[in-house]
Amino acid sequence: MANVDLFAIGNALIDQEFKVSDDFLTAQNLQKGTMQLCDGEIQSHLFKHLKASQVYKGQASGGSAANTTVAFSALGGSAFYACRVGNDELGQVYLDGLNEANIATTTKSISEGVTGTCMVLVSEDSERTMHTYLGITAELTEQQIDFEPLKTAKWLYIEGYLSTSDSARLAVKQAREIAKANGVQIAITLSDPAMVQYARTGLDEMIAEGVDLLFCNEQEALMYTQTDHIDAALAKLKTLSQHVVITLSSSGALISTQEQTFNVPGRAVIAVDTNGAGDAFAGAFLYALNAGLGFNTAAELAILISSQVVSQYGPRLAIRDYAALLTDFQKECA
Repeated sequence: MANVDLFAIGNALIDQEFKVSDDFLTAQNLQKGTMQLCDGEIQSHLFKHLKASQVYKGQASGGSAANTTVAFSALGGSAFYACRVGNDELGQVYLDGLNEANIATTTKSISEGVTGTCMVLVSEDSERTMHTYLGITAELTEQQIDFEPLKTAKWLYIEGYLSTSDSARLAVKQAREIAKANGVQIAITLSDPAMVQYARTGLDEMIAEGVDLLFCNEQEALMYTQTDHIDAALAKLKTLSQHVVITLSSSGALISTQEQTFNVPGRAVIAVDTNGAGDAFAGAFLYALNAGLGFNTAAELAILISSQVVSQYGPRLAIRDYAALLTDFQKECA
């Protein structure tokens, strides 16, 4: 296998997207803006209610770190994705989609079981609420991961959603050890307020003695640090990571490096669906850093890419659109 720039570990999920009302979320006892885990039977029951009363927007391959990896690869980076899918139709669809995006995978990712699915419920205000049946991805272990590409990668990227799985955290621990031994930089995302609220110990374990780059949004930053002001949150996060990126929705992002802290403004867009926006931001940011473009330029590109993701339904852009946006961005910067 050829060397890759980015080695990512995350869940493998097929998204089913619906446009829903706030009344529906309340009736189903779903906490808006967060991810809730469930079993297959409960999700099947919810799916029937959704199909009967809400607006179906389609199916898409998802998974937070996978969305990040697609953005990274589509912009021109080389990447490998470590995950676990079932030996079923959805699992093959999932891996085929990654390969079509020029992302390397391994047949080790395929095992007996059911591929995970996620009901993505998009409110009128564009906020996404997720109801997730992890399926076999909940049992991701080191046996499903080919660690060889990690040894020569530039970045290891860890999805915070893995904090709920004991076996996945062990796999992440091994990945961290390999990365440290080979001088690979480590990046992590907190992923979701629900992970901070319910899987804090798991996040602590994956962050361990610290990382090189930490991504989170404002709500996650405040919850994780148990503070009520972004400056206080940033100060605490800087004790865990050399570099911190806090996304601020339409207000852009707050970036902290070892040399400086600065804000990068957002772009004015009509938000349709926030699902995958933070993932795309991280992918574009890592691509730019890996290309030597610097933190400010990385944030500007990440904001451009993520603003386009929120302007449509689904967690990813068409592959060709990433490169087109990069070309436009390069012209802006010229």
